[in-house]
Amino acid sequence: MIAIIDYGVGNLRSVQKAFEFIGSNAEVTSDIDTIKKADKIVLPGVGAFSDAIDTLKNKGFDKEIISSVKSGKPFLGICLGMQLIFTKSYEYGEHAGLDLIKGEIKLLPDNVKKPHIGWNDLNIKKRAPLFEGLGEHPYMYFVHSYYLETTEDVVSATVNYGKEIQIAVQKDNIFATQFHPEKSGDAGLMILKNFGGL
Repeated sequence: MIAIIDYGVGNLRSVQKAFEFIGSNAEVTSDIDTIKKADKIVLPGVGAFSDAIDTLKNKGFDKEIISSVKSGKPFLGICLGMQLIFTKSYEYGEHAGLDLIKGEIKLLPDNVKKPHIGWNDLNIKKRAPLFEGLGEHPYMYFVHSYYLETTEDVVSATVNYGKEIQIAVQKDNIFATQFHPEKSGDAGLMILKNFGGL
């Protein structure tokens, strides 16, 4: 069973429906015991970093996510859920993240329209398990104003938006995407299917 963590930020049902469409058993849950028992964890999210990290901590989800990841359980962060796994964010101040991977979340460059909304093609840097069966430049759907900067050797894909920005990562059993696979058609469904099959 795939646990989709419900911490009060939108888009949970669309993620669940996408997993169900490809035949994966996925449950939206805010129950710590259910998350503990799950085979895999998904942390989606849209909204502000500070509110999201505060909610994760207040509900004890932060400790459970960190514990599950350290145990080797596959983890997928989507959009805000990706940003939350890094060291800190500069969205409306400076806020500490889960620090599962070293990196910072920063505002997109001045020379681009914010938010970055719509379809863009990926530059796949590593043949990560999530990208099995995809071409070199699959199109994915984005909605974000902040982006990742990391010097860690974890970046599996980038996209060109004003400059080359980092939009997908993998570190051991941790996978994360800035784009929304659940809104990205067949290519996005392939990514979710690949995660479900880990």
